[in-house]
Amino acid sequence: MKKIVAMGLAVCMGVMSLSGCAGGSKNAAAGGEQTVAEQAGADQSGAGQAGSNQSGAGQAGSDQTVAGQDGTGQTGADQAGADQTGAQKAASGLDKLVFTYVTSPLNVPTIIERNQNIFADDFGKMGISVEYAEINSGADQTQALASGDVQVLYAVGATSVILSAANGADIKVLNMYSRSPKAFSMYAKDDSLTSPESLKGKTIAGPAGTNLHELLAAYLATGGMTIQDVNYVNMSIPDAKAGLDGGSVDVALIAGATAYQAQQQGYHMVADGEGLIKAIIAVAVREDFYNENRDVIDRLMADQEKIAAFMRDNQEETLKIVAQELDLDEQAVKDMYACYDFSLDVSDEDRAGFQKTADFMLESGMIEEPFDVNTLFFQ
Repeated sequence: MKKIVAMGLAVCMGVMSLSGCAGGSKNAAAGGEQTVAEQAGADQSGAGQAGSNQSGAGQAGSDQTVAGQDGTGQTGADQAGADQTGAQKAASGLDKLVFTYVTSPLNVPTIIERNQNIFADDFGKMGISVEYAEINSGADQTQALASGDVQVLYAVGATSVILSAANGADIKVLNMYSRSPKAFSMYAKDDSLTSPESLKGKTIAGPAGTNLHELLAAYLATGGMTIQDVNYVNMSIPDAKAGLDGGSVDVALIAGATAYQAQQQGYHMVADGEGLIKAIIAVAVREDFYNENRDVIDRLMADQEKIAAFMRDNQEETLKIVAQELDLDEQAVKDMYACYDFSLDVSDEDRAGFQKTADFMLESGMIEEPFDVNTLFFQ
């Protein structure tokens, strides 16, 4: 039975023209920090097989070229098409490409890409098999990128990117994935907790080094307070919610279906991220990979545009696909969409958002030195 989750999904930048964010941020706590909140699974072996099959398709294209030369009756158009397929082979000789794959809380581009086999089909034409790695932790994502186990972080939080780069790792932002400040929220049972000052001394739980952590710090700062003024406990989203349910936690930093559940239980939303954080998620790669595989990067950028076009031109189908993948009600998915901006371009506002996050990380002791986020972007 579908879970009727009002996760407020919306392409505010115009990828999809859907309804507003479930009546406002106070009633549509949706989304989640990519570094910790992704909970949906993926059949990685099946994805790998799909990539291998596509690679075979690419080989078939090469075989057709040879057949045409042998006089098997191919037309000139067939011959030209086969030659073009061969010409699309990756210049670097890359034969496998691994993407991170996280669908929750509402990673629509990821869901559409996999459903439509966009990466597998197009990279298969270059002789590259596509595989997916379900890695829910931002720290684990950036480690996998550094080790070479993954080539593309397809949805990673700004906090994780900055922390990795500040520690000397080779990581660059290729483009944006999403922005969803309304998707992050703080819930309590006590409806008297309505100001930063009211949180003094309270036990507040949520995942450290994430958009939710930044939300707490930003909210407290509006009252001239810091994390030191509360009893902050580093805890996963499910555990924070369980602590709230059990009474060991006063305020839980939660998102997505977990936040919706809290709202349905009648819990009090202390604040969401609107006006406090940018909640940026990006697509990231290593700089050396970028430099050595420019044709692959070009294909990746073109495919992301293809995904965006599908979302724009097939709105109803997109809703059905996402609802089925996440086991949600279609109306809930439609409502959730309004909290999301999936535009790909890196704007000045995005850069400012990255810098704000970096400054927060410095102030909170997550990084030791000031960090200029302009170094994260390809010039």
